[in-house]
Amino acid sequence: MRDRLALATLLILSWIILFIFQKYLPIQSAVYILFGFITFYIFLIETAQSHQRRKIKKLIKQGMYKGKFTNELNYEPFVSIVIPAHNEENVIKDTIKNILQVDYGNFEIIVADDRSTDRTIEIIKTISNEHPEVSYHTREKDSFPGKSAVLNEILPTTKGEVICVFDADARIDPDFLKNILPYLADKETGAVQARKVIINRDTNLLTRCQDNEYILDTHFQAGRDSIKGAVELRGNGQIIKREALDDIGGWNNYTLTDDLDLSTRLHLKGWDVRFAEDVEVYEEGIIRIMPLLRQRRRWIEGSIRRYLDYFNEILFSPNVSLRVSLDMFAYLAEFALPVWLVSEYFIQGIRFVKGVEDNFLYTLSIAPALCFFFVFGLIFSIRKYKEFEIRETLKQSIQTGIYMVLIWVPIVCYIVFKIILMKKNLDWGKTAHGVPISRIQEEIPNSN
Repeated sequence: MRDRLALATLLILSWIILFIFQKYLPIQSAVYILFGFITFYIFLIETAQSHQRRKIKKLIKQGMYKGKFTNELNYEPFVSIVIPAHNEENVIKDTIKNILQVDYGNFEIIVADDRSTDRTIEIIKTISNEHPEVSYHTREKDSFPGKSAVLNEILPTTKGEVICVFDADARIDPDFLKNILPYLADKETGAVQARKVIINRDTNLLTRCQDNEYILDTHFQAGRDSIKGAVELRGNGQIIKREALDDIGGWNNYTLTDDLDLSTRLHLKGWDVRFAEDVEVYEEGIIRIMPLLRQRRRWIEGSIRRYLDYFNEILFSPNVSLRVSLDMFAYLAEFALPVWLVSEYFIQGIRFVKGVEDNFLYTLSIAPALCFFFVFGLIFSIRKYKEFEIRETLKQSIQTGIYMVLIWVPIVCYIVFKIILMKKNLDWGKTAHGVPISRIQEEIPNSN
């Protein structure tokens, strides 16, 4: 109920702001003010990254640069690698065998069978018999559902100073732990997230757009890391200190997005969260539109709800730096923008129908401007991480910009009204992994 009232209040306030702009101010659209705020924020993180790169180049030139980390040679904690698996018979064998190749001498692997109804547990048991270093945990059929509940149940059985979480479709390089653990060496750092990459990006247009979306997210996460802002965990390939987990009481069983909720609570307790731009974890992209929409619905709803859950703490917690708080509020704009956009169209539509003076044609320019905003960021990010030639970069940036607007704007608006009007339910909407290419539906074009 508190979530509903808080979000309804924010929505009404946003409509009042839009009305004031429409009636009393010469500026045509409040949405462009929000654009300006986001652009200024991006300029700040770009400046921070640029300053960081120049500083490193200068130290290298002077022969004074000793690497990114201060304690990397001394930090080799015991790592518990945990893999939750619910009905993952298509991928779990290859995932475990891939992670067994990790080049690090101080770790364990625990696979948690989360109430599977397929052959997942049989496959896990077979691998465990062949590789004694792989242990497994089987949850009771009536156990509380959700990834957070799995991880909380597993945590007491782990031995590691550090908990590393992978999804059931994860793939990593052998040097993954050696490269990512130094990010945790500083005592203020509670967690670190690896860069996520879509392993099947060339399957179709949808998977390619998802990978480009991840590339844009990588760019922004690296920027947030450079200003020591509110870096967020992304679930797959997240590494957390046990000390930090104990400090915040583990994972939240009642959240739709365990990773985002965990990130926020770590920041609220004063822990830094880092982003390992140079360490990759690979996962499957979703190849069909309806499963993708279900996944993004859960991500967006979980993200909005965690901001509502911790709104007061973000404002008033003594452990949160002003920089982190401002960074969190800057990211709130990504949810305000779609609502303002649709509201603006609605207001101008009513004015147009009533024959009242309106700015409908001007308002129509907002969606293309939003798409251009994404395209501009994608051009920079794709060139940086994929090094495509400019024509291919531009083509993929336009495709992905359109994809992001068409998916993101409607889902955010739907979720806002869902939270206000409907009862909360923990519908995680599981993503199927290992779906054969032959099952790709016709609604997704396989164009280049």
